[in-house]
Amino acid sequence: MKLALKIDVNTWRGTLQGVPRMVEILRRQNADASFLFSLGPDHSGRAIRRAFRPGFMKKQRRTSALSHYGIRTLMYGTLLPGPDIGRRGADIMRATRDAGFETAIHCWDHAKWQGTAAAANSLWTEAEMKREHDRYIEIFGTPAGGRGAAGWQMNPHALRLTQRLGYRWASDCRGTHPFVPVWNGEVVACPQLPTTLPTLDELIGTGDITADNVHLQLLRITAQGAPGAKDRDHVFTLQAELEGLRLGDILERLLAGWRAQGYELVSMGTMRNALDPALLPRHDMVRGEIPGRAGSLMLQGEEFLATWKEAA
Repeated sequence: MKLALKIDVNTWRGTLQGVPRMVEILRRQNADASFLFSLGPDHSGRAIRRAFRPGFMKKQRRTSALSHYGIRTLMYGTLLPGPDIGRRGADIMRATRDAGFETAIHCWDHAKWQGTAAAANSLWTEAEMKREHDRYIEIFGTPAGGRGAAGWQMNPHALRLTQRLGYRWASDCRGTHPFVPVWNGEVVACPQLPTTLPTLDELIGTGDITADNVHLQLLRITAQGAPGAKDRDHVFTLQAELEGLRLGDILERLLAGWRAQGYELVSMGTMRNALDPALLPRHDMVRGEIPGRAGSLMLQGEEFLATWKEAA
């Protein structure tokens, strides 16, 4: 059984403080992982417009965004200029690679992508993804092997670019197992490795789940298998700003618990290497909502061949 750890690095603070701590934790727990970096400006303060979405403020009260991100981060792009993460954090990113961890692309501007991408046109989408693609090469000297969209927000132009830019894997949606994506009947030849498990910020504060016991809920899920999953392999998405800072102790408990359950803790690239794209099922990509997260995002839809046969 494999459990891939996908670490989204959204902010300058997450890059500067969260990433080095997560590297230490992962090494201590003998776990592999993939770090997906935001490569342009940190404009986290501009995400305040999402506060008007249904359920957003409720989520912030549950997870205490201020304590996780810090007041300075929440002013970047508004009262304070947003630091260029890729320029200022390049040495940290390369050190993460040199420590033996896979690096990949998260986005150029996290707040901008999360708030704009779903309805963006082809010109805007290509410009954003070309910036992040070129910056990654500038930092690492080679193209990225994969990409995972900020906030699981995508559009058809972005999906096509995962193929055109040559990524071996993408993780742009929530789902139950790896698949080849289909958008309105169009097959995109870049395998999707969807996030299969709920994130910590989706769980903490719901029902009787607290920061002290949230790891037990996740371990229960992985022990019994996620609903609808074809196997017991998983992808778990973390945030450098959460598990790399205030929730680091929870990460330690999770990694130890998953190892005890028999999981091999791997990178996204390692999970992709075990797959044959020709044998993967084809699934529609659709928009929808999930418990604990405000607004809509991309989901793994019905298996395309089965849907096509029913229609025929």
